[in-house]
Amino acid sequence: MTTAMGAALRRIQLGNALSAFGNGFTVPFLFIYVAQVRELGASTAGAVLAAFAVAALVVLPFTGRIIDRRGPLPVAVAGGVAGAVGSLGLGLASSEPLVIAAAGMLGAGIAVIHPALATMIVWCSTTATRSRAFAMQFFLNNLGLGVGGLLGGLIVDTSRASSFVTLFSIEALMFLVLGATVATVRLPRVPRMEDAVPTDERAKGGWRALLADRAMVQLCVLGFVMFFACYGQFESGLSAFAVEVSRISPAMLGAALAANTAVIVLAQFVVLKLVERRRRSRVIALVGLIWTVAWVAAGASGLEHGSQAIATAAIISTYALFGLGEAMLSPTVAPLVADLAPQARVGQYNSVFALVKQLALAVGPAVGGLMAGAGMYVAYIVMLIGCSLGITVLALRLGRRLSPRQDSPLRAGQQRPAPSPAGAASLPAQSPESEPVTAAA
Repeated sequence: MTTAMGAALRRIQLGNALSAFGNGFTVPFLFIYVAQVRELGASTAGAVLAAFAVAALVVLPFTGRIIDRRGPLPVAVAGGVAGAVGSLGLGLASSEPLVIAAAGMLGAGIAVIHPALATMIVWCSTTATRSRAFAMQFFLNNLGLGVGGLLGGLIVDTSRASSFVTLFSIEALMFLVLGATVATVRLPRVPRMEDAVPTDERAKGGWRALLADRAMVQLCVLGFVMFFACYGQFESGLSAFAVEVSRISPAMLGAALAANTAVIVLAQFVVLKLVERRRRSRVIALVGLIWTVAWVAAGASGLEHGSQAIATAAIISTYALFGLGEAMLSPTVAPLVADLAPQARVGQYNSVFALVKQLALAVGPAVGGLMAGAGMYVAYIVMLIGCSLGITVLALRLGRRLSPRQDSPLRAGQQRPAPSPAGAASLPAQSPESEPVTAAA
């Protein structure tokens, strides 16, 4: 049983890594490709980036129900095919409507892949192994993006559109490899939505039942603030602040992004050992404090006009601290979403949380870009310091709604059950995912 699940999980992680590797070839160069290489202008490039977000917001509300009814595997395969079509379309399209349509197809494919893979990881893991599985997924994502970006930089040539066709063709191929890899995975037999027996009231409804789950609602609010304050600022407000206020060079901004990735890759499994037995709510609360220090460092870099080296070091430290926080969240937040979900609705919970992330990634750059464009840098830093402190407060409040098993499953699993009053042998409490594991062939 354990060997079969481990083999399935390794294939899922391999497909995930190859997909991230393919994304790395195109993500850093997409704006330049549309605006300059295809000569469609900055406005069209902005519309392409918006198409990614809009497509995700359109498909994610339906993705979870499909995953729960049909299983995550066909959804992941369909997402891989859609991503391949969209990526190849971007490489070949030369007009504005075709580029935007291809971007929408690519965005929709990527959007459905993430909750499908997350659900597959849940099905192939237990409460005890889930944090490590999601940490590995996050590690491989960043490693794949970094390596793909480095190799893509060696291939790309803005004077030759054919070099970008090569990049997008590689990305399309990686999506197809992802689909082919996960198609070979033999998942444990898990009750689908139509034949599952609900174990509590949360498992009986759709969106209404999910909104009645106060812990999940609080986690979604917390997730929105986290993604808004971190990922939503990387490509807009923070980079603008670093260049315009801190006066660092674009090359040093690239070094700061590299520091972010390096911290994630180097520290991920050290951090995992430190946090996997801690209460998840308190780990998230600590991330809020770490990001508060990061934003204070960013603000201080704008005040240091006498030494460019100090300002640059402060910005690099900001990105590195974000990476440390991300490494702490990867084995914490995604497993918590899974442990909050009723067994028959893991796909819906994963999709809803992915939808929250997409909303934050749409709103964050818009707010950051507008404030940067208006020169409101002091208000910008103050707002994000407040958001980071808000993460700490929201996480501690969420902790009051979580059961010991949801907040710290490894510690809760070590507690011995109390003897039964009649002296009968007590049975170990089953987690929601124990039934799928024992039912597997």
